[in-house]
Amino acid sequence: MKKAIFIAMGLLCLFTGSARAQTIPVNPNAPVMTFQSRVYDYGTVPYQGNGICEFKFSNTGKEPLIISNVQGSCGCIVPNYPKEPIRPGGTGVIKVRYDTGRVGVFEKTLTISSNASEPSIVIRVKGKVLPPVQIDSVIVAPAVPR
Repeated sequence: MKKAIFIAMGLLCLFTGSARAQTIPVNPNAPVMTFQSRVYDYGTVPYQGNGICEFKFSNTGKEPLIISNVQGSCGCIVPNYPKEPIRPGGTGVIKVRYDTGRVGVFEKTLTISSNASEPSIVIRVKGKVLPPVQIDSVIVAPAVPR
């Protein structure tokens, strides 16, 4: 008897959930965020090297695109994104700075929240930061003017 009740409750939840999913209206004019690439590969980067990259995108939808937030997966990745709406046909850039003071292989994500047809988009950065180079101290006397 208990098993039948659990099955009935499960089916009720399944059908109720699918009915809700079907009632969400889809805006045919919604902005569409189209990226040149959703992954940036730094390759091998020297310790404390250049950790800046850019993700270029365009709004291929029919309404202005408004980015409400870009959140990195950790504090080692800092995004900078357009705060003004991107008009239909317009382009924008999300700049990302990765902290290259952290040695080793990395793969981090950024989650973009917007009013686009795909309201949550994940982009990735990856690469490898080399350890710092140790150079033996060599004292070189400055040249003396004659």
